Amino acid sequence: MKFDLIIVGGGLAGAALAVALRRTALKIALIEQAPPQRAPGWDARVYAYSPASARFLDELGVWGHLDHRRLMPVAEMCVHGDAGGTLRFSAYESGLSELAWIGESSLLHVEIWESLKRQHNVRLLCPGIPVELALDAEAARLRLADGKVLEAALVVGADGRDSWVRKQAGIAATVTPYDERGVVANFRCERPHRGTAFQWFCPDGVMAWLPLADGMMSMVWSAPNALADELLKLDAEAFCARVEAAGEHVLGRLEQVGERAAFPLRLMRVDQLARARVALVGDAAHAIHPLSGHGINLGFQDAKVLADVLEALPSWEDPGEFSVLRRYARRRAEEPFLLQYTTHALSRLFSRREPLLSALRNAGMNLTGQVPVLKNALVRYAANGRF
Repeated sequence: MKFDLIIVGGGLAGAALAVALRRTALKIALIEQAPPQRAPGWDARVYAYSPASARFLDELGVWGHLDHRRLMPVAEMCVHGDAGGTLRFSAYESGLSELAWIGESSLLHVEIWESLKRQHNVRLLCPGIPVELALDAEAARLRLADGKVLEAALVVGADGRDSWVRKQAGIAATVTPYDERGVVANFRCERPHRGTAFQWFCPDGVMAWLPLADGMMSMVWSAPNALADELLKLDAEAFCARVEAAGEHVLGRLEQVGERAAFPLRLMRVDQLARARVALVGDAAHAIHPLSGHGINLGFQDAKVLADVLEALPSWEDPGEFSVLRRYARRRAEEPFLLQYTTHALSRLFSRREPLLSALRNAGMNLTGQVPVLKNALVRYAANGRF
């Protein structure tokens, strides 16, 4: 079977890339092991979608079809250091309607797939398991476990942090484990959050509370492995009490809704985003500490930029040529680099317990909060991926 483009991985970034190419003449194959499903109740996997991501999803015709009763705009964010440092970000003061939108992963994932099912130039190979990839000057050839052989000018790896495509293409990745896990859970709150997100740099990790609709909030606690094990073993009452105390009881009593989960945290950088016949997007291209909440937004911007590059190609130009893919790589060099190393530096900075260092980093937070130009520049970059 011949295609112009094969996307391996139907997660949010890979599926969004396919939908972004819906108006092109490109013939696309998307390979995924299983389609997404709506989580029962409230999904434990929650993302903070930046305004730039919301605009991209609106351009795809997806954002307007979401159940907005399950989405919560963030009006403010309050960040607390470990020794009196505080930093407050306001959408209103920065000239934005919201800092981000908080929503469940499966809510968006299912809606993007509904668009894919109706798309004339996409063939969904699901279930599909790739087992062999061969690259040459003319094409990329991919064999599936069921024996099907696909050929295309370009293969896009959108298959996550342990990307099979990346390994098969010989693209090296440097992985730095944090020896932490992100413990996630949803809670019903006694007090109204009023669209405010909270973050604490605690002695035992970084904890974020993200506002959800219906008086709920989602927690992400980037905790050392030993603490993560402890949190996962606590009964519901003890777990809620632990989270309430770590969050200084700002939302009163908490009631856990749904299940807890945890995932390992690591920094991952690749040697190159693209080579001839192969490009990487999303978690296959980069992994960052979740303290910024920007992992999924990087993936959406990867998809948007790669789609823009491919859509602009004249019909005679080969989309798998390295000269073409280098345009994508150049445009995606800055934002992931800055966010990866900023979040990495902050994580390492607040993990050290020296009293002098603690005083300096908290003083730095307070000083940043007193310089509106700097603070608003940070908000604009987080919202739009540029200053």
